Amino acid sequence: MVDSNKTHWDAIVIGSGMGGMAAAAALSRVGHKVALLEQHQTLGGLTHSFSRDGFTWDVGVHYLSEMAPGDRARALLDWLSDTPIDFAPLGSVYDTLHIGSAEPLSLSRPYEAQERDLKDRYPDQAVAIEAWIRAMRSGYEAMYKIFQTRAMPEIAGDMLDWWNRRTISKWCARTTKEVIDELTDNPELAAVMAAQWGDHGGRPSKASFAMHALIAGAYLPSGSWYPVGGAAAYANHIIPTITKHGGEVRAGVRVEGLLFDGDTVVGVRTDDGDEIRANAVISDIGARETIDTLLPEDCKHQDWMAQIRALPSSIAHFNLFLGFEGDIEAAGATKANHWFFPTGKADVLWSNAPDEVPPHMTVSFGSLKNPAHDPGQRQKHMGQAIFWADWSTVAQWADCPAGARGDDYADFKRRAEDTLMAQFERHFPDLAKLVVHRELATPLSTVTYTGHRKGAFYGLDVTPKRVLCDGLRAKTPVPGLYIAGQDVASPGIPGAMWGGLLSAASFDPKVFRHFQG
Repeated sequence: MVDSNKTHWDAIVIGSGMGGMAAAAALSRVGHKVALLEQHQTLGGLTHSFSRDGFTWDVGVHYLSEMAPGDRARALLDWLSDTPIDFAPLGSVYDTLHIGSAEPLSLSRPYEAQERDLKDRYPDQAVAIEAWIRAMRSGYEAMYKIFQTRAMPEIAGDMLDWWNRRTISKWCARTTKEVIDELTDNPELAAVMAAQWGDHGGRPSKASFAMHALIAGAYLPSGSWYPVGGAAAYANHIIPTITKHGGEVRAGVRVEGLLFDGDTVVGVRTDDGDEIRANAVISDIGARETIDTLLPEDCKHQDWMAQIRALPSSIAHFNLFLGFEGDIEAAGATKANHWFFPTGKADVLWSNAPDEVPPHMTVSFGSLKNPAHDPGQRQKHMGQAIFWADWSTVAQWADCPAGARGDDYADFKRRAEDTLMAQFERHFPDLAKLVVHRELATPLSTVTYTGHRKGAFYGLDVTPKRVLCDGLRAKTPVPGLYIAGQDVASPGIPGAMWGGLLSAASFDPKVFRHFQG
């Protein structure tokens, strides 16, 4: 239990995901004492790992961008960490696309190499491909212009938005599909351009193109990377920064609500009745979840709350965790991820669970990416098969606590696991023979662990409305309350880190000095 009588904290951070850890560590680095509270017993949020029968899986890390030595995000992560995290490069090819019955297409970096890859496959689409690469670069830059405003006072952010209005309108306000449709009428090439939407969770027909360009394009300048030792390296290296600077980190502490002095947030109340006070509270549990679970219904800032509640949740997913024994590389496993779209269409979700064949699957083999993994004599390896899905597939059990969902849910989950395993076996028949352990996580698992409504793996959907939403500034209209993480910046681990840094900088501008790396 945090000893609230010992210290009046400069800041309390709720949630130990990447955004929460980044905010707490950044403030610690510039001289603040921070209490980081996590409701679960394992720290790290979606950077945590779990183990079964001698296998260990990284839940939310499949590959990372901008982690090359000298990259700005890498320099900031080094600053946040007590000791630097080691990262292993995954090679020039980082994703392999399987579109319908076409031959697999390997995506390589940098931009120039990927342009050549696409032109080799689609020589009659050279003009469209060149325009696509230019659009990807421009969209990437446009998204960073939006980031700047998230830690600015409202008037300054509005002025910057006005100055960049043409760029923002062209790339942020249009969907990925709208940009692609303007460039090509080749359905296979269009599917290739949109295929990596699972990296941010925004379906091509709904996502802001700038967000797609930011996330998909982030791997092109310096490739993809994986933390040596697995995703748990984040908590192992960042948490000591907080504790060594006078802060405290506590697992198993559930925040029930906020403490107010008038309209100002002055601390938190935990579910066991403790009151912990601070100059500010930073919430890393999601913007919508902060409003729904921490703020009172009679909060004076109803317009802001309504603005956030109007933003839709991101997609849900099923995750089939696989444990192998044997030579998985000889059987077809690679460091590169594999994206399967058997119907040839990329803008698809699995909506007919549990028995219909899913129209998409992404497969990742984490143990091949982690140089610290020791397969042992039995050649133990881990993989994941991810299937983007509609929340409606499990909505009927949403109000039932884990372990009390009844026989019908158990039957649903068993049938879904069989369907998804059959899909994996269809594409990797030799690898399927090496599977000795399998375990399915449904969208309800995401709710249980993250608290995100509708099992939204990436929080808020990355629509143009979300990208342009002024309500997602890190400093909220509620005095003393800040938000951090993916919703402030962008989906994924690097985006959550930026969200945490922007939140910390909104509280103390001294953090800005370190943004140049």
